[in-house]
Amino acid sequence: MTIVVFCPNLVGDTVMSTPAIRAIRNANPDARMIAVIKPQIAATLDGNRWFDEHVRFDPKSRDPAFRITAVRRRLRSERADLAVLFPNSFRSALLAWSLGISRRIGFVRGGRGILLTDRLSVPRDVDGTRKPVPAVEYYLAIVRRLGYTVDSVRPELATTIADEAAADQAWNALGLTSEKPVVCLNNGGAFGPAKSWPNAYYGELARRLVFDAGVQVLVVCGPGERDSAREIVANAAHPDVVSLADQPMSLGLTKASVKRSALMITTDSGPRHFAAAFGIPVISLFGPTHIAWTRTNHPGAVHLLHPVPCGPCQKPVCPLGHHKCMTGLTPEAVFRVAARILPGRTLRRESPCASGS
Repeated sequence: MTIVVFCPNLVGDTVMSTPAIRAIRNANPDARMIAVIKPQIAATLDGNRWFDEHVRFDPKSRDPAFRITAVRRRLRSERADLAVLFPNSFRSALLAWSLGISRRIGFVRGGRGILLTDRLSVPRDVDGTRKPVPAVEYYLAIVRRLGYTVDSVRPELATTIADEAAADQAWNALGLTSEKPVVCLNNGGAFGPAKSWPNAYYGELARRLVFDAGVQVLVVCGPGERDSAREIVANAAHPDVVSLADQPMSLGLTKASVKRSALMITTDSGPRHFAAAFGIPVISLFGPTHIAWTRTNHPGAVHLLHPVPCGPCQKPVCPLGHHKCMTGLTPEAVFRVAARILPGRTLRRESPCASGS
């Protein structure tokens, strides 16, 4: 049997799909499993052993090897039996259909129902609006429709030897040692600027963590977030606050850095889910996005938010121009929670906390 899994298009969603991927593999230990995944996302799953092959697909890429013609040519010879469609896109369903895969399962979105053989309806509230369902459960609904057993809802990642070597090199260059715990800060996110926390706040928090909690602070970042990371370090103005901004950057380096940290403090963005997958305590700062969409059942997760009448609005850019949902959440409020976690206190549930002071 050959199974083609069309993976989500974002880092965080890919992490949240891992319980479903694991369940598919466990139900089909002898099957050939192929991941169809964006080139820039693929490293998220490096180190895991669920897939026999990653086929990189990005219809907008300038590299012809990642375009639909090349991918269709590559997959047609597989004569796959099942296509699992985690993305909601019409394009993914069209590609699966064009490959002649006899069974194609996914949610009915964007007019693609006719291209699917097994159709799931989007969960809705009584008023007909989309019901906020954690992405983990959204993907697991597909697995359950297939009749597969779900052993755990816990996201899972791994690092490679190369990832760990990259982290060793970067941490040594930055002077991070095993003598003090390391707290990772992350202010990135592809969603939009509305859910960013002010860099000045991050700098103040980092300085407080260093002086009052006795830790080292590492600001992780993606290629487009280097300047933000540098600004946070400059605002903190302490040698124990450093960033990955000037290190050779990769998802693997970020994964390995989060994996060896004592705590992560982050906006609602993809790397936040690395902490859940590695069992690292994480404080997530929420504003415009709905907490319910991204719960991961991680017992070491705390969600902080500053309630506002207009939120959560799910808008990437604040329509009011001030995103008080984020600016109202102060460094002092975040530090108080971090200070309770750092000594090693065990959190027994994933708990939302409202705070604006």
